[in-house]
Amino acid sequence: MTACLATCVVAGKLGRGGGIFFPFILFFFFLKEALPSVNIENRSNFCEGWKVFRGSPAALPQASLRQPWSPSPGRAGSGAEPGRGLRQGPRRRERTSVGLRQASSLRMDFKIEHTWDEFPVKHEPVFVRVNTGDGGVMMEISAPFFNDPPAPLGEPGKPFNELWDYEVVEAFFLNDITEQYLEVELCPHGQHLVLLLSGRRNVWKQELDLSFKVSRGETKWEGKAYLPWCYFPPNVTKFNSFAIHGSKDKRNYEALYPVPQHELQQGQKPDFHRLEYFKPFSFNTLLGEEWKQPESELWL
Repeated sequence: MTACLATCVVAGKLGRGGGIFFPFILFFFFLKEALPSVNIENRSNFCEGWKVFRGSPAALPQASLRQPWSPSPGRAGSGAEPGRGLRQGPRRRERTSVGLRQASSLRMDFKIEHTWDEFPVKHEPVFVRVNTGDGGVMMEISAPFFNDPPAPLGEPGKPFNELWDYEVVEAFFLNDITEQYLEVELCPHGQHLVLLLSGRRNVWKQELDLSFKVSRGETKWEGKAYLPWCYFPPNVTKFNSFAIHGSKDKRNYEALYPVPQHELQQGQKPDFHRLEYFKPFSFNTLLGEEWKQPESELWL
């Protein structure tokens, strides 16, 4: 209404000649009133997690068991190094912190084929995929479903403390100089646990929010989780992934990069925080050497 009155006043002052400009004036005021204002400062609220990831959590696709995926033969596995385990995707323009560039592949696949002490697993291996995007990383899981132990009592989609006591798949992203690392645990029943550590086993922040979706069948489950860049420590240089299932004496601990058998000591127990066995990893492998990891207020 204010726009209409102002338009009439201006048109009246312009006189008969103003009629020529009247449609343009009317359009200008209508546009000003109709368009909502945008608070650009809200976009800087980066560490609220997956909100700024390309494709909001509301658009997070459900994992589907009808179209399973696996790494390309010979390109991934428990020995994957940076530059290996890459799935070639369609060429597209990807926006990074240093501008636009051509990207031929923006994901890396891993296959957990061994127990923590380097024995072959006796079931279909667990697959872990790392996908990069503008706002962070999408971690995808495709794994056998053992349903042992039973589901945690926590609400699906929410953090659950000590989730490592249940059936989980885990991923660790490490800066091996500072020993700062991100630990992500995903459960086939929908619970999750995200921890930030500074120093071996030294947790300083835990139960962070996570957008996590699961599809589960009788013998297999798949999950998708969005990890915002602010969760990652500066300059991730190494990576490892683990899977756990079973109860009591049938508890199984599996590792992407296990402890070599010739280094095992008598009575040694599984320990996923043996950072010296993690292998080199770099997001620059996917995003290019010019890409810089966004800074995080969580790690300042």
